[in-house]
Amino acid sequence: QVQLVESGGGLVQPGGSLRLSCTASGDIFSIYVMGWFRQAPGKQRELVAAVNNLGFNEYSDSMKGRFNISKDNAKNMVSLQMSSLKPEDTALYLCYRRQASQEYWGQGTQVTVSS
Repeated sequence: QVQLVESGGGLVQPGGSLRLSCTASGDIFSIYVMGWFRQAPGKQRELVAAVNNLGFNEYSDSMKGRFNISKDNAKNMVSLQMSSLKPEDTALYLCYRRQASQEYWGQGTQVTVSS
């Protein structure tokens, strides 16, 4: 079993920045994909960004150039640096990890972009 703990959400003004972090613990495998989805009220859950153990990453088109995902294998952690935030980025951001054909999800951290 894997546990994911997120941190770093909050309220930020449009154009501002936030950094989210997610730390995994438990039965950790060295081969994995880890990243973030988000879900806004009334909308489907969507991929934000993901990175694998080799450092290959992917981003949703709307986040490219504004968000950056990074990993720290030693700490079993991924971070998401978000900049130029827009009101439409407001959502619950959920960390996930996929390893050995299993998916794990965190509880989520709320990001609200509002003036």
